[in-house]
Amino acid sequence: MTNTPLKSLWLAAGLLLGSTAVFAQDNLVNSLKNNQSENSTSGFTFTPVINAEATSVKNQKSSGTCWSYSTNSFLESEMIRMGKKPVDLADLFTARNAYVEKGVNYVRMHGSVALGDGGACHDVINMFAKYGAMPQDVYTGNDYGNGKSSDNMNKVTKAILDKTIGAPDGQFDKNWKAKYVSTIDSCMGAVPESFTYEGKKYTPKTFASEVVGINPEDYVELSSFNTSPYYKKAVLMVPDNWSYDQVYNVQMDDITKIIDNALKGGYTVAWATDVSEKGFSWKNGVAYVPAKDFGTMTDDEKKSMFNGPKPEKEITVDLRQAAFDEYQTTDDHGMQITGVAKDQNGKEYYIVKNSWGASNDYKGYLYVTKNFVKFKTTAFLLHKKGIPSDIRKKLEI
Repeated sequence: MTNTPLKSLWLAAGLLLGSTAVFAQDNLVNSLKNNQSENSTSGFTFTPVINAEATSVKNQKSSGTCWSYSTNSFLESEMIRMGKKPVDLADLFTARNAYVEKGVNYVRMHGSVALGDGGACHDVINMFAKYGAMPQDVYTGNDYGNGKSSDNMNKVTKAILDKTIGAPDGQFDKNWKAKYVSTIDSCMGAVPESFTYEGKKYTPKTFASEVVGINPEDYVELSSFNTSPYYKKAVLMVPDNWSYDQVYNVQMDDITKIIDNALKGGYTVAWATDVSEKGFSWKNGVAYVPAKDFGTMTDDEKKSMFNGPKPEKEITVDLRQAAFDEYQTTDDHGMQITGVAKDQNGKEYYIVKNSWGASNDYKGYLYVTKNFVKFKTTAFLLHKKGIPSDIRKKLEI
């Protein structure tokens, strides 16, 4: 591969899935403002091939809760796939519960675990299994992510945790968790023990089992690294895997093979990736891997990056791994893959639902090449039946 400089420190530290709230949506979107071309939509003609049903586009605002928005959106699509009436799930209920568990791990690990807004796809499944779920209109999280609410909460909660782990011998505060949780609830709102939905009373656990109706054990998370044996489980080595969850390690080409198979079967995919790339344009709603490195492009080539289909770089296993190891691929963002489309030349792109509102050229959606997904995926989560049978057999699931 061609050597390129490491990304700046704030990107390498992690952004929307990052460990500090300051690196949230506003900073990332602002950093992408130059990644766009004029009249991009006139240069592309996308024709849907597979287009699974999804709920409306949401806006996570300035919080780093993309992982919760994207994977809850995935669960909403799962409800549709199962023939259920979809519920607008409370993304911030999931996030609130993850923050509680993250604080417990932070103290357990003497402060050697990432804090802040960041998380992973599996966090949503894990929190669903432990805490249940709620409708959005029951738990709004006090508009968490609006303004500096996430920054302020993270400062106060971190101070509580750091005071706990830094206490002198014999002075450990046994009430630290109660203080920590009450601080979260004072910022995001206390969780009701029960609530009424469509005339029936539920707890979060009964709502999860009776209304949402998914089985958490049916969902698996995968990635691809050549540093661990293929078709075995390995710890996902990103800072925001605060729970040290393991993922199934598959070969690089399996990433798109699995996603294609899932989409053909009516399953969508929760997708974690790196969007802090010159080949990613939120405004234009297109992502690809340019054949030429950005630093070698002429000014005209840079300006026209998204005004129509362009050649792409060939992605190899070594290139993918080097990008991850050298911080060229960072665990930035979570979205939902809902379908496949072809451009005017017959090239296939994934249809991707984002959680930054409907402000871009495709009303909150993007078209992402399969090369980009192979290259920049950090993890993805789906129903295990969406995986091709031959790969499932290798994974023993």
